[in-house]
Amino acid sequence: MSDLAHNDRIRDLVLELFAVGAVKFGTFTLKSGIESPIYIDLRILVSHPSLLNTVADALLTAVKDLQYDVLCGVPYTALPFATLMATRQQKPMLMRRKEVKSYGTKKIIEGVVVPGQTCLIVEDLVTSGLSVFETVLPLEQEKLNVTDIVVLLDREQGGRTNIESRDKRLHAVLTLTQVLEILEKESKIDLETVQRVQQFILENQVTVNADLVAEVVPTKRAKRCRSTFQQRAKLCNNVIGKSLLTLMHRKCSNLCVAADVTSSDKLLKLAEAVGPYICALKTHCDIIEDWSSNTCAKLKALAEKCRGGVHNIASWADFTNAHALPGEGIVQGLRSAAGTASHGLLLLAQMSSVGNLITPEYTKACIDMAKRHQDFIFGFICQERVIDGPDGDAFIYMTP
Repeated sequence: MSDLAHNDRIRDLVLELFAVGAVKFGTFTLKSGIESPIYIDLRILVSHPSLLNTVADALLTAVKDLQYDVLCGVPYTALPFATLMATRQQKPMLMRRKEVKSYGTKKIIEGVVVPGQTCLIVEDLVTSGLSVFETVLPLEQEKLNVTDIVVLLDREQGGRTNIESRDKRLHAVLTLTQVLEILEKESKIDLETVQRVQQFILENQVTVNADLVAEVVPTKRAKRCRSTFQQRAKLCNNVIGKSLLTLMHRKCSNLCVAADVTSSDKLLKLAEAVGPYICALKTHCDIIEDWSSNTCAKLKALAEKCRGGVHNIASWADFTNAHALPGEGIVQGLRSAAGTASHGLLLLAQMSSVGNLITPEYTKACIDMAKRHQDFIFGFICQERVIDGPDGDAFIYMTP
């Protein structure tokens, strides 16, 4: 199968799963008590035979290069998957009981067990991998070799790491990242939903200890899965901020150069040299000894003729920066002078100099001010990302 055909099949599979309600978005309370923005219910597939066949085919494709003698589905959702796979290949299948019978043979593994054979584990989805281990253990106690697990969906919450750290291989048809990307691309969910799920997954990784006990470990501040510049451009409400993020995407650069020079000639030579590699040039026009309107024109060829003042920044610069200390007046004044159609503002929220007087309270006040004026303020000069979570993607953070 070509890569294109494979990608089409994966897309169609994701869309079918979404259409039948196997993938849901909202607010769901999990068994652990944690609220999740996504819920995966693959039990519903038994009522959709055509889709069930598609899933079986996808699972077989994922392990087409593996050698194994027998299959075992993890109870209960994966049992129909394993049954279809076994009948397609005419390979025997085993079943693990969730509860050991107190009568009869008292077996936990049902079927014909041949010690020394290699058994492929079939699972519907993997979160921690605990249910996989609960199936592997009794199979290995029966002297079967278990090296590989095939799963329809990897939720990417630590299961792969837990499984592979125990010398097993995980083969996933889908990852949650793929599912989110396809559904957003096909306009089934919006970017905000994608980010909410990504944040939840990253902040709720699951480990399995030596006693085979799964532990959900919510992190206070997990490393966030960043949105692309192109995605963030859609969230930005200021025209210059939106343009800057789009430029960062196109040039594959988020570099800004501070031009600390004192002559127009040096400034223009620097701009020409670094221009192809940066997304912004920060000027200090007040230290340029021979600053003139000609300097403006060369920095911004299409700029209007300077109007009043020596520097007249608003007429040629795309954006400026300011302290928030003067309060709302500084925003209103700059907005009045430059407008919002072709100008933007960065707030100085943090400084790197030793002994500076900026406090966390001041930084918070800058953040609050920016949120009130998102049509004009599109970011911060700071030492770190000052707004966590998806809300912060609407802003730009310029750091030294």
